[in-house]
Amino acid sequence: MTALAADQPVEQKSGRGSRTADRPRRDLFGVPLDALTLGETVQLCMQAVEKGELLEVGVVNAAKIVKMRSDPALRDAVTGCDVIVADGQSVVWASRVLRRSLPERVAGIDLFQRLLYMAELQGRSVYFLGARAEVLERMVERIRAQHPQLRIAGSQHGYYGDVEAPAVADAIKGSGADLLFLGMTSPKKEVFVATYGARTGAKVVHGVGGSFDVLAGVVKRAPRIWQRMGCEWLYRVLQEPRRLGGRYLTTNVAFVGLVARELTRPRRPVPAGEDK
Repeated sequence: MTALAADQPVEQKSGRGSRTADRPRRDLFGVPLDALTLGETVQLCMQAVEKGELLEVGVVNAAKIVKMRSDPALRDAVTGCDVIVADGQSVVWASRVLRRSLPERVAGIDLFQRLLYMAELQGRSVYFLGARAEVLERMVERIRAQHPQLRIAGSQHGYYGDVEAPAVADAIKGSGADLLFLGMTSPKKEVFVATYGARTGAKVVHGVGGSFDVLAGVVKRAPRIWQRMGCEWLYRVLQEPRRLGGRYLTTNVAFVGLVARELTRPRRPVPAGEDK
């Protein structure tokens, strides 16, 4: 992939869509990230719903960037999204160290919750796909309590076979949902979005990872101070050290190595008007 300028408006052409957009992007480790705030991302999503245009949202953190280096299918699925934002604070910090600054972290769960609020406000319908059946049921109950006017078009747990995926996509389309949220792990959610995003008929397709567990109350999210310090991952590790400890240690070290290697590369001249 050809590196983009540090701060360069580009004509965005999704690998799965035909729309274009004039937005500043930052190229980090071969990933074209949109330099958007949370509010700007929400606005972009709701504009897509209003216009009836498909917008596939990709989010990346340090672990996913590392995994994308060795997983071409995951890399293609993420970079083919219409908008890609930094879900992890470490990615934002790396962008600043490398002088390709992103304005802020756009956490997938924060975007998810803001879009639920906007969907309720504007009378748009949503669909939830992912998690275990009991977790999904608890989350839907909680969301109904928090957003009593929200139109929930339907829901489906994430434990289905690959051969069932086309039928799942068709069921979502039949529900008429405007926004689709996928509470599945990587790379399953990215592959589903890449393969069936358009087929679902939803206008915004957003993979929210483990957010269903958080909203269901199964997993506790890190306090705000931990989030601001970029230690939300550590909070998760402390909750599930055996399952997550080795994984985060490996990916965090690898990500630091990526940043270090990028820093030692010869820098190209920065044209006038770009970040310095």
